[in-house]
Amino acid sequence: MYLTRVLAPVIFAAVLLAGCAAGQPKDPNNICYILKEHKGWYKDAKKARKRWGLPMHVGFAFVHRESTFVADAKPPRKRVLGIPLGRSSSAYGYAQATDEAWKDYKKDTGRRFVKRSNFGDALDFIGWYNDRSNKRLRLRKNDTYNLYLAYYNGHSGYARGKWKKSAAIKGYAKKASRQAAIYAKQLRRCS
Repeated sequence: MYLTRVLAPVIFAAVLLAGCAAGQPKDPNNICYILKEHKGWYKDAKKARKRWGLPMHVGFAFVHRESTFVADAKPPRKRVLGIPLGRSSSAYGYAQATDEAWKDYKKDTGRRFVKRSNFGDALDFIGWYNDRSNKRLRLRKNDTYNLYLAYYNGHSGYARGKWKKSAAIKGYAKKASRQAAIYAKQLRRCS
């Protein structure tokens, strides 16, 4: 009985601290620091590259743009007269995958026990989606700008040119592309 009372708080604290270890990187703008802080993410990125041809700098730039590396990120709630209502979309997790896209991903890949809040699963999703963009829209796998436009608008929205009249959406794609370029440059210097 005594041992249980002493060990229970220690075990609880250890589990709590372990959960904090996978939190948001201290410097989300430096991929070298991110990989040093979250060692398992390098393996996740290598798996996504091997499976889908996802360049590491592209995948990380998508996560940076979508959630800034927040595992349980969600779109903000709509508000009317200060009263919080529903969210603008079902997007969730590192990759901000919607319920529908995540369902398609699980069905297409046969991966049943994946989570949008798991970094490796999110990178795999981004790799899968970009692979589909490559096949359906003939976008190069290192063309962050156009891949992001297809990711944001969906394949049919991209094909219809839905994004062409939106300075905001083009701005998001430019930011993702710039971040990918920064990450690519940093990766060449990482030890």
